[in-house]
Amino acid sequence: MKLRLCCVFALLLESISGFTQGFTSYFTGNPLDAVTTPSGGVCLMGGAGEDDNGMKWFLERVNGGDVLVLRASGSDGYNDYLYSELGIDINSVETIVFNNPNAANLEEIHNRIMQAEGIWLAGGDQWDYVSFWRDTPVASLINDGIANRNIVIGGTSAGMAVLGEYYFSAINGTVTSTTALNIPYSTSVVVDSTSFLQVPYLERVVTDTHYDDPDRKGRHTVFLARALTDYGLVTRGIACEEYTAVCIDETGTAKVFGEYPDHQDVAYFIIPNCELPNPMPEVCAPNNALEWNHDGQALKVYEVNGTTNGVNTFDLNTWGTGQGGTWMHWHVVDGTLYESEGTAPNCPANTSEVAADYLMVYPNPTSALLHLPLTNLAGIEPGGLNVHVTDNVGRELPVTAQLSGNRIEVNCSALPDGLYQIVWNQGASMSRFQVMH
Repeated sequence: MKLRLCCVFALLLESISGFTQGFTSYFTGNPLDAVTTPSGGVCLMGGAGEDDNGMKWFLERVNGGDVLVLRASGSDGYNDYLYSELGIDINSVETIVFNNPNAANLEEIHNRIMQAEGIWLAGGDQWDYVSFWRDTPVASLINDGIANRNIVIGGTSAGMAVLGEYYFSAINGTVTSTTALNIPYSTSVVVDSTSFLQVPYLERVVTDTHYDDPDRKGRHTVFLARALTDYGLVTRGIACEEYTAVCIDETGTAKVFGEYPDHQDVAYFIIPNCELPNPMPEVCAPNNALEWNHDGQALKVYEVNGTTNGVNTFDLNTWGTGQGGTWMHWHVVDGTLYESEGTAPNCPANTSEVAADYLMVYPNPTSALLHLPLTNLAGIEPGGLNVHVTDNVGRELPVTAQLSGNRIEVNCSALPDGLYQIVWNQGASMSRFQVMH
């Protein structure tokens, strides 16, 4: 008994000491590091409560090693749940609560990350995670563990929200679907492209959570519209309703766990319609409600019920095939999201890519320079740019274009405010864009 009290006192002193350094630690299990060979993968969970079967999938891929829970609020709620309540043998669970950004530079934190076979990001405020960890050794070591030690990573709620390559950072607080759809350039709508976590199969993905409470379909659609408009990039969406998990293995197969048919636990895989010659939103601009219609087929969405055995799946290699789900079409008219029965994508290549005759441009809207990435315009010679801009009645307007590194820059500063079409190579590639000064 004296030994137990002594150990408890020692742990208490460690926690107090950690708090003054910027973190608090809670440890359960074997203090000796177990070196195992994890199976990799990622588990995305929608929040409110963990899906036990999805979490078991995560723990099994730890392969008896050590789990590190990282969070910026809360305490040790995961320790017993992960270590003993799910029946999967692992060596230890340690929860580290970051009380301020200083802990990101502490060697003891770095060592714990390097010893973990699985890392779980708890719920909370995703801006804490972005502001505490981005551009620090914490993010670098997590990425190194994924790339070189094949650790499994996962997160719920805010922890899931930061795992995509592009992410809603919540730097200015959260945003509702109604606000985002009607004010897509609200200061609260921030789709961050700064490099953070690098997770396999989540490249060019924006995640969202709590899809059923509150409804977040609308704001997620706006995130994808903003990425396409601002960055000239076709991003895709993965979303989970509460109590639903999407678990992605090393082959890119996403299993969906939940308690269907007892509960409507659904995951969503969302892509701009690759069948369209121009998938850009008709209107995505300041002071305008979002218009992303395309005759009701702007987005292809695969809706998948989560089951206890994860039998329903989606293939993240193609973003066009799955088992057990239903294809839907989503579209937005004057800031209102509509859903209808849809069809599977019918595209010649990866469904995340746009048709070959569509020219990606950014930023859109622009006030001066419009960029045309050279990845879309391979083989262009300086004397053969052949770029034309027309207004909404087909009149051609004078602009200057020049090669600059890996892109063409089109100077639109002399154009009046309005909507325009840019055409390259006698109509072989085209896009719409907006000028706003």
